[in-house]
Amino acid sequence: MTLSPQSLPSLETSPIPGLVVVRLDRRDDSRGFFKENWQREKMLAIGLPDFGPVQNNVSFNADRGVTRGIHTEPWDKFVSLATGRIFGAWVDMREGDSFGATFTLEMDTSVAVFVPRGVGNSYQVLEDATAYTYLVNAHWRPGIAYPALALDDSTVAIDWPIPLGEAIISEKDQNNPGLDPSTAIPAKKTLVLGGGGQLGLALADAFPGCDTATRAELDVTDADAVAAWPWHEYAVVLNAAAYTAVDAAETPEGRVAAWAANTTGPATLAGLAREHGFTLVHYSSDYVFDGTAPLDPGHTEDEPLSPLGVYAQTKAAGDVAVSLAPRHYVLRTSWVIGEGKNFVRTMQSLAEKGVSPSVVDDQVGRLTFTDELVRATRHLLDSDATFGTYHVSNGGPAMSWREIAQAVFERSGRSAADVSGTSTESYAEGVLAQGNPFAPRPLNSAMSLEKLRATGFEPEDAMSALDRYLA
Repeated sequence: MTLSPQSLPSLETSPIPGLVVVRLDRRDDSRGFFKENWQREKMLAIGLPDFGPVQNNVSFNADRGVTRGIHTEPWDKFVSLATGRIFGAWVDMREGDSFGATFTLEMDTSVAVFVPRGVGNSYQVLEDATAYTYLVNAHWRPGIAYPALALDDSTVAIDWPIPLGEAIISEKDQNNPGLDPSTAIPAKKTLVLGGGGQLGLALADAFPGCDTATRAELDVTDADAVAAWPWHEYAVVLNAAAYTAVDAAETPEGRVAAWAANTTGPATLAGLAREHGFTLVHYSSDYVFDGTAPLDPGHTEDEPLSPLGVYAQTKAAGDVAVSLAPRHYVLRTSWVIGEGKNFVRTMQSLAEKGVSPSVVDDQVGRLTFTDELVRATRHLLDSDATFGTYHVSNGGPAMSWREIAQAVFERSGRSAADVSGTSTESYAEGVLAQGNPFAPRPLNSAMSLEKLRATGFEPEDAMSALDRYLA
């Protein structure tokens, strides 16, 4: 649907980060007026965040001079008027450079203001019978305590149009404390799940001050553990937790574990993201495809899912579950290389030991170094990229596992000819002959990176990254 520019409200920024003024499209005639006080599609079109309101409140003020605030409730608010006029005043109570910043505005029924969590909200009524209305994105509950600020605080020095000595103020608001940096509201945090894995460790390094949790510390398939965790403290949850034993997933025990970690866990996180409003970043796999896509451009984000084995099926189901979260990024990646045991380190070790391995040459894809995956994660979050699914790997031409092994050998002082080739079918026969499970693999794991590039991110060439990794 294309929206008419004439029907769109307009947005104005303020000195307080995240607090914006919305000039509504009010239609007046002899009977009164009509306005779309909140129209989600139009609000998003002008740049308002999709903050997910769940409750609408009305505060009716019978008399001119009623003054309320300054209250810093733990939710975002979209404030406007149904009748009357007010003088609105806001104070940033959040940690950071803007702590104590103020903004004031006279409002009538044609104006609305989006107030982010952590910004103190107050107003003074300028007309009798003023109805102040606001949407919030968390349910009010009795017993919730939140910071407040004195209306006459000399530090912020709000110039109230009606002197406070003549205003109508509740006893509680007459006894609010002064501005105190020690009570500044901390920013919501980032949580890394799967903190003990190679990707989780890399994410923890890239998000200073984040919380991390291994499965032993937080099992998201455990209802009691989930209920006890303070999800409301987080703005972003990075889900690097997964069951990645591709072959073991084909066993009865592995099948249960894979479905729990790769599908049930992400589905739980999607529900928590809806409830608490955090952005969910989930890491998926090229295995959600059967590997039959053309090498150029490779698998695209909108390609139908076609998983082959149990692990692949659980990852595909996890993608679908996470897509139901309002604020989500699903990052599908391939052939991840980070700290600890991995294919590159194994090939490097074999080269150093004088071993000449046989490596499959009919599976083609691109390496993804964890620092590249982390860089893409930061980019998408920091650039406020459109939510959805993105394919992420290092750049350069797609290569077979054998070609990658040969590149490692050459960088380790060995000849590429020391790495021979074999087919996936032959390799599987050897594994199965030893009584071990073997999962089907997609032969083409190369994924199109054009959607990611369209956000302004340019993937680093895989071989350049390999040089740095081995060095």
